[in-house]
Amino acid sequence: MARKVLITSALPYANGPLHLGHLAGAYLPADIYTRFKRLQKKEEVIHICGTDEHGAAITIRAEREGIPPKSLVDRYHKIIRKDFEDFGIAFDHFSRTSRPIHHETSQKFFLNLYEKGDIIPRTVTQLYCPRDQLFLPDRYVEGTCPYCGYDQARGDQCEQCGRWLEPFQLKAPRCVICGTRPEPRETTHYYFRLSAYAEPLRKWLQEKTHWRASVRNTALGWIQEGLKDRPITRDLSWGVPVPLPEARGKVLYVWFDAPIGYVSATREWGMEHHGDPDLWKTWWLDKETRLVHFIGKDNIVFHAIVWPAMLMAHGDYVLPSDIPANQFLVFRGGEKFSTSRGTAIWLRDALEQFPADFWRYALAANLPETKDAEFDLEELRRRVNHELADTLGNFVQRSLGFLHRFREGRIPPPAEWGGEEVALLRRLEELGGKIEAALEEFRFRDALHGVMEVAREGNRYLDRKEPWRTRKTEPGETDRTLYTAVQVLRAISVWMHPFLPHTTAEIWDWLGMDPHKLPPYGEASIPDPSLGGRTLKPIRVLYPKVEAPVDIATGSEKASRETTVMEEETMEHKPQITIEDFARLEIRIGTIQEASRHPNADRLLVLKVDIGGEIRQLVAGIARQYAPEELVGKQVPVLVNLKPARLRGVESQGMILAATDPEGGAVLLHPDRVLPPGSEVR
Repeated sequence: MARKVLITSALPYANGPLHLGHLAGAYLPADIYTRFKRLQKKEEVIHICGTDEHGAAITIRAEREGIPPKSLVDRYHKIIRKDFEDFGIAFDHFSRTSRPIHHETSQKFFLNLYEKGDIIPRTVTQLYCPRDQLFLPDRYVEGTCPYCGYDQARGDQCEQCGRWLEPFQLKAPRCVICGTRPEPRETTHYYFRLSAYAEPLRKWLQEKTHWRASVRNTALGWIQEGLKDRPITRDLSWGVPVPLPEARGKVLYVWFDAPIGYVSATREWGMEHHGDPDLWKTWWLDKETRLVHFIGKDNIVFHAIVWPAMLMAHGDYVLPSDIPANQFLVFRGGEKFSTSRGTAIWLRDALEQFPADFWRYALAANLPETKDAEFDLEELRRRVNHELADTLGNFVQRSLGFLHRFREGRIPPPAEWGGEEVALLRRLEELGGKIEAALEEFRFRDALHGVMEVAREGNRYLDRKEPWRTRKTEPGETDRTLYTAVQVLRAISVWMHPFLPHTTAEIWDWLGMDPHKLPPYGEASIPDPSLGGRTLKPIRVLYPKVEAPVDIATGSEKASRETTVMEEETMEHKPQITIEDFARLEIRIGTIQEASRHPNADRLLVLKVDIGGEIRQLVAGIARQYAPEELVGKQVPVLVNLKPARLRGVESQGMILAATDPEGGAVLLHPDRVLPPGSEVR
């Protein structure tokens, strides 16, 4: 029976959109590893995740927007799920912690520990806001961190230094709702006896010599400082209710119920995808299961100490086999990607500029595996242009392009290997072993470098063999060269697939490779004679050189369009302008004559708009809300004197004005009666 590998990614908070820092921390590495494990064909693999929809971060955001928490999490669950899909982050199941199955699973988990005496009630002093008349959960308190002096530290953790905090530790605490200084009052909460598991945790962690040093040392350091019992309930109306009659009005602390979401999501997966309500047990209750948690470094304490202690207390669950936590992705210069500060490159904005595989490659080549990694748009351009396009893209175009030009797209039949070919295949086998070993050890950057080295070997081979020269004088040698190049490309396409799933799938299609009959990952270097004689499908340039990005959120210079819309109630108005300022804008009514999909971006449409005696080409990010055929004939306001810009390679000579709905989608504006094209808006 195949060994099981249960892979999880940290549950993202459903209180905002995702940014590249999230992707580089927990989700891209997990997706790469999952795809790799599937291609190995040695083990049974599932990848589980879902949105974390409880906790003070959710209620605070909902209160600021004046909406119920359920409306907030519904909105962001949909956005986050779609962003993952568009980036090629694939899950076997993507759930939500607000679902009944999660509440039930968490409450049963709580009662198990409560009945064993590992959860106990305590009367404690907690901060209370006299103005709002409520006890303040930790995230409802902000103040100055006692360790690093950061003046916007939360009552549960300092975002600056990463220390785990309690509200009373903060200097100059204040209520995040009204800014009032809270006062101490007594209340009752339930505590998990974390201190009782210090020695079992120490022993367990000391055995994890294969873990990343940053994860193991951080966890052992916390134990060395002394573990304290942790409160696991909060005074909130939104969350998993504590299943005790005497605890009415209290909910489970989000960091108690969130990791249980991995279990509830697996239960839901078994029922929804296999019709088996007990299938989850074959994963979570089997001590042979390898449980791998992908997280960011700010979650190490919870996943390497609190969660394992909870599992130990429960008694029958498998413990984590590995926790390959990444460090932070930061902007060039050190500024952190942050949802709360609005400093980020948001996934939606990123995808409107470049394809997902461009971002996946640039991030994978610079993952913060052992230390914080700096990133900016120049990093993307350099990685894509000088590595992805000039090395891998060049080999794809040369090898397949030669076949289309010299052999009418037909792959030559298998040929007897020459000395150079034998040496090349041995080199591929060597590199393939190193790539596989790196992925097993979560060294994704090294693995990617190895795949790119295969592409370099392929290019060097073509340079030496010169098929453009030998095709007239030594056609047999040319056939051997091109057949060999196809075999190298086949190996690359398998090894690169975990990193670039979209474009490698295109290569498979061009070569006629069946995705369900791919070789095991470790055998990709073994030539496939069945490729000989096949006719290639038409090809395209997979990795065009990128131009300077236009209108993309970078750092604190520009908040995401998505976030700007969603936070409009809390943001200040833009500076006032004069009528002369407004007069500089030339806005006219245009009639849409033609509409088509952008050739390089799923979110964009290319429009031909009559603005009164002139047809303008405009690029608009409305493909998700409108089909091209329904736009023809509609009238819209157009900012005519906007400087032209190129969006994903297509010039836009102006901008359509639109509103934004609560989901972040574009809503076109129309005059209430038909006007002549070019009518001025003023």
